[in-house]
Amino acid sequence: MHAAYVESLGGTDAIRYGLLPVPRCGPGEVLLRVEAVAVDNVDTFVRSGRFRTDITFPFVIGRDVVGTVVDRGTEVTTPRIGDRVWCNSLGHAGRQGPTSEYTTAPVERVYSLPAGVDPAVAVAVAHPAATAHLALYTHAGLRAVETVFVAGGAGHVGSALTVMASRSGACVLVSARADDHEWCRSSGAATVLDYAAPDLAEQLRAAAPDGIDVLVDTSGRHDLATTLELLATRGRIVVMSGMDRKLECRAGDLYTHDRSLLGFAITNATAEELAEAAQHVTTLLTDGVLRPRHIEELPLSAAGEAHRRLEAGEARGTRLVLRPGN
Repeated sequence: MHAAYVESLGGTDAIRYGLLPVPRCGPGEVLLRVEAVAVDNVDTFVRSGRFRTDITFPFVIGRDVVGTVVDRGTEVTTPRIGDRVWCNSLGHAGRQGPTSEYTTAPVERVYSLPAGVDPAVAVAVAHPAATAHLALYTHAGLRAVETVFVAGGAGHVGSALTVMASRSGACVLVSARADDHEWCRSSGAATVLDYAAPDLAEQLRAAAPDGIDVLVDTSGRHDLATTLELLATRGRIVVMSGMDRKLECRAGDLYTHDRSLLGFAITNATAEELAEAAQHVTTLLTDGVLRPRHIEELPLSAAGEAHRRLEAGEARGTRLVLRPGN
């Protein structure tokens, strides 16, 4: 089979495209004929070694995939051969990635693709939407009556956060570039503010006079000195980006108001947590409310170029999706 892989950790020039053996199903696994693979920032972290995890070389890159089941390991009864499924947790913890014509996946990390959903759409939203679910519900424990602020509301994760929080009944405030405001409103934001406004903090105080309950900064800037003052009592800040950013705050600004600073990476999510997130994502896909802003489809052989563009910041607002046979 054709695959994009690396033989050692490194830059995009380490990515090779060539022939590797078709993997065989182990116990509790399914073999998928790949239909679509997303390119995520976390893929570049794993490939470069910035995010350390167990890897066996040659290592097929990537994480998120939509495919059709063509074989099953022992004791696997569902999904059935011929079923179309998706998975968003390959390519780490000893699992090979899916940027290939065929890939194996543990059956407990495979989820049914709703009928009629475009594979490119599903794979484009899988990682951002599952991340959003984990941030809002698994870690922040969002309640319907609360106020949520999403910094970077026009991004892939930011849009999914906005959709989910608004559909849960929360009041959603977002910041974004001026030309992204209409997109944020269409995702469900009640208030959209210019992220570069010098008085952004004052605008947020006016929009949320009782304080913000859940704050998620997808941009990775994390100005805790300012944002902590915007939180309500028992407010929570979720940290899931800005890997090299140093966080500083007064301890009293946290504990005297019962506030929390929560860090998480989707890579650490349990199979049960991912399955719960997948159920939510699948429902929203079925309802047609989860949608990528723009998809660009590329052949598997363009994996190296896709990684380069992502690292260079040349894919803003666009989900890069690799398709076999293109």
